[in-house]
Amino acid sequence: MDKAIRDVEELSNQYGLVVDPRARVENISVGMQQRVEILKALYRGAEVLILDEPTAVLTPQEVDELAEIMRSLVHQGKSIIFITHKLREVIATSDRVAVLRRGKCVGTGETQNTTAEELAQMMVGRKVVLSLEKGPARIGDTVLKVDNLHARGSRNLPALKGVSFDVNAGEIVGIAGIEGNGQSELVETLTGLRKATSGHVYVDGIDVLNNQPRTLIEQGVAHIPEDRQNRGLILDFTVAENFILRNYYKPPFARGINLDYRKVHAHARELISEFDVRTPHENVPVRSLSGGNQQKVVVARELSGEPRLLIASQPTRGLDVGAIEFVHKRLLAQRDEGKAILLVSLELDEIMSLSDRILVIYEGRIVGEMTATEATEGELGLLMAGGHAKRGLDTERGERSVQ
Repeated sequence: MDKAIRDVEELSNQYGLVVDPRARVENISVGMQQRVEILKALYRGAEVLILDEPTAVLTPQEVDELAEIMRSLVHQGKSIIFITHKLREVIATSDRVAVLRRGKCVGTGETQNTTAEELAQMMVGRKVVLSLEKGPARIGDTVLKVDNLHARGSRNLPALKGVSFDVNAGEIVGIAGIEGNGQSELVETLTGLRKATSGHVYVDGIDVLNNQPRTLIEQGVAHIPEDRQNRGLILDFTVAENFILRNYYKPPFARGINLDYRKVHAHARELISEFDVRTPHENVPVRSLSGGNQQKVVVARELSGEPRLLIASQPTRGLDVGAIEFVHKRLLAQRDEGKAILLVSLELDEIMSLSDRILVIYEGRIVGEMTATEATEGELGLLMAGGHAKRGLDTERGERSVQ
């Protein structure tokens, strides 16, 4: 054990990967765990490191630290293959870039000679608008009010610890945080997929705590789940059948105990056209579609019901930049039509560009709130890691603090 500790300390000092060799991995931060994984590879004598989406669950500060570590490794002769869909990270960290589309390499070159816009166009095959044009929010009445919400996670440990916030008509409220801090449990509790232990959830003034999903749908709640294949779609059903999962039991699709497939198919063709779903026709199994088009099916179904409240959890996870552009435009259109939107995302750029207000969740509590115009990556990153920013919330009392 002593030799192992000495070896780790020696490697840590050599490559600038500061870790405590005596710490238990379960007790260290995600960023520190990334360092441990890199050290493991170096310990085995690796000359080429393949980092696959290494920044997906890191704070902005940890992303910067990882970039410094990567540069240090390269200067010491190591080669790094850095796989990411975040264009800004590609531009900031790589020397050369290769773009893959549909399993083929469609372009390579020196990173300094390209731009994010050019990379996005190669990734999608067409010009993509990366910057969102977002007008001022026209705030309406409160649609969702969450009051002192408590819930347990899958291991029966407290996951939500007194969460309180509200979402108004005509605004997007984003929830930022590192994965595993209660976001999934919050969304599941709000959508009837997990029972709360206490608290209140009001939709248009009606307490809907622990109601069934169908009751919430009838109340005007729509849900874009983080896992579209397990929670958003029935993969063996057709595209047309997946479009009516919210309201298959009601007219015009229900005719007694049977479905009126003529109207089901007509409805599907309308949504396929409106939401640009790339499919041969509406009768193919939805599992045969690409991930981006599967997501379009979910988005089309949820938005076509004209919801009062849309809860969108990781709505662009696993999508290419073209599909991301599409989803972002649809969310903004819903906001401009006066819908209330709760956006939960691990992508800080997405939170900052789409949201009107931003909440930060840490260990099951809302620890910060600020408008999108006043938010900075630095402040959000500190709050996401459990630190304090100038504009935060007292983690116990939920009061704004200035530090």
